[in-house]
Amino acid sequence: MTEQKLSGTSAAPGARAMQVSAPFELRGSAGPVAPGPGAVAALWPLNPDQARLDTGGLLGRWQRRNAEDTLPHCVDNLHHAGNIGNLQAAAGESDAAFAGMWFADSDVHKTLEAAAWELGTSSGDDALRSFVEDTVALLARAQQADGYLNSYFTLVAPDDRWRKPDWSHELYCAGHLFQAAVAAARTGVSPALLAVARRFADLLVERFGSDGVEEVCGHPEIETALAELYRLTGHRPYLDLARRFLDLRGRGLLGHGRFGPAYYQDHVPVREAREVTGHAVRQLYLLAGMVDVGVETGDHMLLDAAERLWEDAVHRRSYVTGAHGSRHRDEAYGDPYELPPDRAYAETCAAIASVQANWRLLLATGRARYADEMERALYNAVAAAVSSDGRHFFYSNPLQLRTGHTGSGEEAASRRLPWYSCACCPPNIARLMASLHGYLATAHDDGLQIHLYAAGSVNAEVAGGAVQVDMRTEYPWQGRVELTVTSGTTAPWTLALRVPAWCDAYTVRIDGGPVMAPARDGYIRLTRAWAPGTTVVLDLEMPVRQVTAHPRVDAVRGCVALARGPLVYCLEQADLPPGTLLEDVRLDLTVPAAAAPATADHREDLADIPVVINVGGLVAQGGDSLYATGIRRERPGAPLALTAVPYFLWGNRSEGPMRVWIPVAATE
Repeated sequence: MTEQKLSGTSAAPGARAMQVSAPFELRGSAGPVAPGPGAVAALWPLNPDQARLDTGGLLGRWQRRNAEDTLPHCVDNLHHAGNIGNLQAAAGESDAAFAGMWFADSDVHKTLEAAAWELGTSSGDDALRSFVEDTVALLARAQQADGYLNSYFTLVAPDDRWRKPDWSHELYCAGHLFQAAVAAARTGVSPALLAVARRFADLLVERFGSDGVEEVCGHPEIETALAELYRLTGHRPYLDLARRFLDLRGRGLLGHGRFGPAYYQDHVPVREAREVTGHAVRQLYLLAGMVDVGVETGDHMLLDAAERLWEDAVHRRSYVTGAHGSRHRDEAYGDPYELPPDRAYAETCAAIASVQANWRLLLATGRARYADEMERALYNAVAAAVSSDGRHFFYSNPLQLRTGHTGSGEEAASRRLPWYSCACCPPNIARLMASLHGYLATAHDDGLQIHLYAAGSVNAEVAGGAVQVDMRTEYPWQGRVELTVTSGTTAPWTLALRVPAWCDAYTVRIDGGPVMAPARDGYIRLTRAWAPGTTVVLDLEMPVRQVTAHPRVDAVRGCVALARGPLVYCLEQADLPPGTLLEDVRLDLTVPAAAAPATADHREDLADIPVVINVGGLVAQGGDSLYATGIRRERPGAPLALTAVPYFLWGNRSEGPMRVWIPVAATE
């Protein structure tokens, strides 16, 4: 994409024009995250047109499903649920009553962002392009003279504007508007949206800047959005405001509220924080903002704090699927090791926020552990939230659903629903999937780094020339990844390939010949002058793994989770014989052999489930009494052949019980 000159001076018809920052040179094209020229980043993301996913691979199929099913579904529901109607009323074009949550505008902004990424990398369709054009024009008409844009406070509570930062979500909605505008500008889909966003952003700078009101938002998100808006425009006040919001957090400005200041991450200054707390989505969005601002300002205290919080979240408070948040009451992290599988809240938006935060940490540090965690969340916690048809969604994502589950309401998670009254998750999924190709690889002066393996291609400018690498693979079902350098430069450069943390053994071949390539810091680094046509084959061994939790995770003590490659597996009632309850099943580690207790098999008889895990089990007979004196002894019943399926595909064949953590049969 060529550089464009964009101006931010348009205003709603009849409105008092507010002069915003001067026109600027768009800093090239980039994906959702683009560290600036002076950033202290270790790696640099590719532009959207430098990475492509083939629909023959799993990630490519997800992205195509998103374009063909999820995105149109989101657009339709924005109309049906009243989100678009709210903006029409705010523009004075309707007298309809406000509909939905007070932060309903954010779902419009997220869908716009998704549409921008999709239209920027494909021809898209006329309906999607019309949605963008019509909605951007509507936002401009709904925007107030001073740049303020929020349909709820315009229509329902104009006197409460900026008065209730703990719950208003005004800055949260603004942040999603800014991110949509960044996507629309970087892809060239709608530069006009940037004018709307900048008028609002300049109002924020005027109100909350260095000499302005000391306030933070109860729902972090504005920090990372302002940082990205700065990266796009080069307008320093946006970055300064993002940093100011971080500096002000931890002073109790939001009050105690229903759940206390830790719920808002407002209990301790961010640079001093040592534990993740409160609402999981808010914490992870805040973490992303800390990394963005830290990278752009060289604030190593912020970056150190972000890594410290990551370690606490991942090593003591995240689920084996990569999900975050164990409590329904406040959608929050629990105590260390408080990870009940059946009561897991594990909100879809938290999993998406984890992908985004880990991507930023990967760019900042180059450390493979962040790519590992991004992959774990993507293939399990995020993927499980979307049905095979792309039009039904989980809000919360438990790791166990019991027989006779009687939960009711939208968050019961017994089945995916087509939409929610709080519909934050579906459009969030749409924007991640539409930009998914942007997470495949990075570049640096000395070469190209591949972080996610998928059928497709990547290209970049390295070592003074343009290089392209094509990937062919059936990952995550198979561990073989074939990479072909289809164009290159005569100068040597390094191709870095991630060896996932779950992989204990691998082989590398170049043009058919074996190569000794030890992984350092999670990556194999192959340096040479790559001739076009050179092929590298990386074979990652994918045995079935039996995963056990830390002993302090009381809820799953005595249980095992099955995993293969990046995928976590689960048992479903649908694969058990009639009359056998999932709760009575035990994993029998003595069969078929202690050395090989589970096998991975390719299946063609199960729709959309290419690989299952077969493992031996037993049916336990523990009696009818709820409680008994002394140690209860289970009597094993008949042996049972168990079939485990990928967790992300559960609930697609039929509704019914499911579990990730399988109790192990007692041995005498």
